[in-house]
Amino acid sequence: MPTESGIAIQKIEDYLIASIQTALHDEAAEQFQNDLLVHLKQTHAKGVIIDVSIVDVVDSFLGRILIEVAAMVKLAGAKVVVVGIQPAVAITIVEFGMQLKGVEIALNLEKGLELLKKRLKSEDM
Repeated sequence: MPTESGIAIQKIEDYLIASIQTALHDEAAEQFQNDLLVHLKQTHAKGVIIDVSIVDVVDSFLGRILIEVAAMVKLAGAKVVVVGIQPAVAITIVEFGMQLKGVEIALNLEKGLELLKKRLKSEDM
């Protein structure tokens, strides 16, 4: 379902999947954060996957947005995983010395779902 930020957020099982397919400028990033939290509240999802597989350029702004979104999702009581980081983006993150603290990473959507299920299962024990 499209949101005001232009980033699709869909619910699958107990999870929200947000696929970033456009450049995030200040307004779109803030709107994305708001849209995601609204969807999280409305759906009572237990986890969120942020798919950045289309993103081919990263800067400190995007890194900060991912960290902020992860913190917000955690405060709302859900787990978050970022999936699909391209090799060039990973290299840039390392070269810039960015640390995505508190952000779990998975290779792709399938691995992200597996990781969320594992984290939530271990929490229930």
